[in-house]
Amino acid sequence: MIKLNIQDETSRLRAVILGTAKSCGEIPKIEDAYDPKSVEHIKSGTYPLEKDMVAEMESLNTIFEKYNVEVFRPEVIENYNQIFSRDIAFVIEDKLIKSNILPDREKEIDAIKYVLDTIDPSNIIETSSDVHFEGGDVMLWGNYIFIGTYKGEDYADIITARTNMKGVNFIKELFPHKIVKEFELVKSNTNAKKNALHLDCCFQPVGKSKAIIHKEGFKNVEDYNFLVNLFGKENLFEISADEMYQMFSNVFSISNEVVVSEKNFIRLNTWLRTQGFTVEEVPYAEISKQEGLLRCSTMPLIRD
Repeated sequence: MIKLNIQDETSRLRAVILGTAKSCGEIPKIEDAYDPKSVEHIKSGTYPLEKDMVAEMESLNTIFEKYNVEVFRPEVIENYNQIFSRDIAFVIEDKLIKSNILPDREKEIDAIKYVLDTIDPSNIIETSSDVHFEGGDVMLWGNYIFIGTYKGEDYADIITARTNMKGVNFIKELFPHKIVKEFELVKSNTNAKKNALHLDCCFQPVGKSKAIIHKEGFKNVEDYNFLVNLFGKENLFEISADEMYQMFSNVFSISNEVVVSEKNFIRLNTWLRTQGFTVEEVPYAEISKQEGLLRCSTMPLIRD
């Protein structure tokens, strides 16, 4: 049996579900893409190839092996994109909460059934179909649960809006002892540089006191200021719109001291090292073309 335990974003990782790029299907039609960055690459003929994405994910898997992390992979569904395991479910404390994901992606949860079968069923939480959240929008920090959301009347028309206020309130009720703080994100169906698909696309804590942040990813400057006050300006690494587009904030922590980052993020990786972190660099630029990176493709199950 797996005893789930996730209290934060950065404690020592012991078990994780890592997505798979095997048999991820043909290049989607523009009308079938879920985000503006994918559309951009479909149009320009630079959409990532399966063999390149498989190699990138294996490089991350190798890092997990190096740190003795137990890795589970989804069962491969033919011609189906299963890279972004963070979207389909997420763990808070000892509960695994299933997302109400975009309907086209519902098979993804079936592919990790063999993992779910080893978890106490009373710790697996499902919701009604009007409650929306994805793991990229949910982050644990001390007594806080940070949640990215979108409150616009046009929520149903914004394909990049993945977590609604019903989702936020569901988490509030499930974890009454936590402070649930929602952040409204800037969304765009058409401009990838003005679209924070999830909270981890414009913000993420690293270590015990630092964070990566993109001010313009937040719809309300008060939310950005809240994080500046909480972390301290000197502890924040501010990223530009272009760096957000490249997914600089979507790194992944193996521990408070070790961060996995994309090898091309030279400015970020240099800063992390000056802050005392060990940076494990991997190639992940092809996967990033689908508007997701390291945090998006991982679903932690156990951290110390």
